[in-house]
Amino acid sequence: MNDRITMAQVAARAGVHATTVSLALRNHPSIPVATRDRIRGIAAEMGYRPDPALSALATYRHAKLPRRDIPALAYLTHWDTEWGWKQPHAHASFFAGAQGRAEALGFRLEHFWLGEPGMSHRRLSDILAARGITGILVSSHLPEHDRALQLDWPRFSAVKIDCLPREPDLHHVTNDQRAIAQLAVRRCLAAGYRRIGMVIPYWWDDFVDLAWSAGFLAEQHRLPEEERIPILFYADEDPSSAVATGRESLVPSQAFSEWFGRHRPEVILSKAEFVRPRLEQLGVAVPHDVAYVELYLVPDGATAGVRNNCERVGEMAVAALVGLMQQNSFGIPEIPTAMLVEGTWFDGKTLPLRAACSAGA
Repeated sequence: MNDRITMAQVAARAGVHATTVSLALRNHPSIPVATRDRIRGIAAEMGYRPDPALSALATYRHAKLPRRDIPALAYLTHWDTEWGWKQPHAHASFFAGAQGRAEALGFRLEHFWLGEPGMSHRRLSDILAARGITGILVSSHLPEHDRALQLDWPRFSAVKIDCLPREPDLHHVTNDQRAIAQLAVRRCLAAGYRRIGMVIPYWWDDFVDLAWSAGFLAEQHRLPEEERIPILFYADEDPSSAVATGRESLVPSQAFSEWFGRHRPEVILSKAEFVRPRLEQLGVAVPHDVAYVELYLVPDGATAGVRNNCERVGEMAVAALVGLMQQNSFGIPEIPTAMLVEGTWFDGKTLPLRAACSAGA
């Protein structure tokens, strides 16, 4: 068995100090690009591979030892205002999870807003490189800012949180809305319900690349055709504002009344602000007249539904990013990887067992 090629051997072949090799392999901006490329080429030719035990030790020491200069990870957003992304619960939770995990690993998050006047992709690349920041979390972009990020990617490791922007195709971490919708349907079936309806605006499904409807329809396909209820999709007058502010996108009264009267669902899957006010207007009582399941639940002890684990998404994104940096993995990946975080089900009074519901009617 051949001995492992060491960093010192690579340094000797390249005619540089071992520290220079270490920095070059980490794509550190203090080393000229030409030198970095030359050293990385020599390391690849010699068959150099990082020692996983030493990498683990370095990670432990990096996280445990006090540092005067704590390295930063960039947290990149593009909202209408610099801090507007903090209003929607999901995006604030992404950041909270990422920040906590970054601190545990010995990093700090530094926020960069692409909407800042005069900020271009070129300028941002130069700013990050000048500050020695090589890790980027791409998060919280509004649909109208869904344009390809043209950063100087060979300088950086990057992981995307959620679905936007769609280009470039980076490794990304997000809630598994498809699985969340499927979990909700399965819980309804287990509670004795058969006629299950979903009510969502188009933008909410589009934002997650149709994952909500995909999960619902996948489970509905298993039911007899006479028990299948079409999804009530509806258009919001100002979807961009709905995403940005988290305001209500209430289902139109007439469309909902007609859908409810025609299909008579036993349970509705939705988000509270989309549908609950309409149920009250129609005099439909939950759960006496129809059961209800929240697809984006903030647990309150009463409502049945699925919590989207957004903080966990942020944590996983940082862990993935630090892993890429430790592996000297820079640039746009040849084969992007998606990491999906499942939701957590909570029982509630809005979805009583079907037998119990009937007995109380």
